[in-house]
Amino acid sequence: MKSQYIMEKGCLVVYVPRELDHHQANRIRTETDLLIDTYHVRHLVFDFTETEFMDSSGIGVIIGRSKNLGYSGGDVSACHLNERVDKIFTVSGLKKIIQVKE
Repeated sequence: MKSQYIMEKGCLVVYVPRELDHHQANRIRTETDLLIDTYHVRHLVFDFTETEFMDSSGIGVIIGRSKNLGYSGGDVSACHLNERVDKIFTVSGLKKIIQVKE
């Protein structure tokens, strides 16, 4: 599954693919940054509905977007984490940086 993006009222939703590895992370980073700059996004949501695997590159994408949006007063959140991804968020400290929605 390719990642998909939806813009809705100043909010960009990124549907994260099944595997968020180094290759996918580079693509998502580039595409997301382009959309954030083009549409002046203030709220970014990563939807992990389909995600089964995420490595440190995926963690880096989320941290980087959180820092970038934080400089302009925006925010980043994540939703629909399965048990495995939730554990990665907890262990990596992502839950302390961004809001996780159920």
